[in-house]
Amino acid sequence: MGEPSKGNELLQVITEGKQPPNCDLTLQIEANYAQDGIARGVWKVDEKFINGIGVAMGGFVTSAADIMMAYAISSKLSIGQSFASIDLHTTFHRPVRLGDVQVEAKVDRIGKKTAYVLADLFQNDKKVASVVSSVMIL
Repeated sequence: MGEPSKGNELLQVITEGKQPPNCDLTLQIEANYAQDGIARGVWKVDEKFINGIGVAMGGFVTSAADIMMAYAISSKLSIGQSFASIDLHTTFHRPVRLGDVQVEAKVDRIGKKTAYVLADLFQNDKKVASVVSSVMIL
């Protein structure tokens, strides 16, 4: 879809070491790769994300995926384009516990107005969740 925007702040987090957005810092997620519609990062799950039954709250799991999907779509945008998630579907495969979670996101399809982005989250080499997002390109 053309050259990614050089002014894209999300990509500058990875390419130039720019300070990540506050949501990344709050969630303790670090994006370490974003290129050609694929993004990868690590979510550091500690006690603040654990609910009353001893596992990470599902909303946090979905948020970690949403953040990494933002990096993936950012790597495909042209100058002047922006985006917003318009729909998120999460399937939980197993509980997320304390420790590192690998988050991998991929742009599945991209059109003029809408893109479909997928993310998988892994902990201890096991898939813990899958997320599908519809993203509107503005």
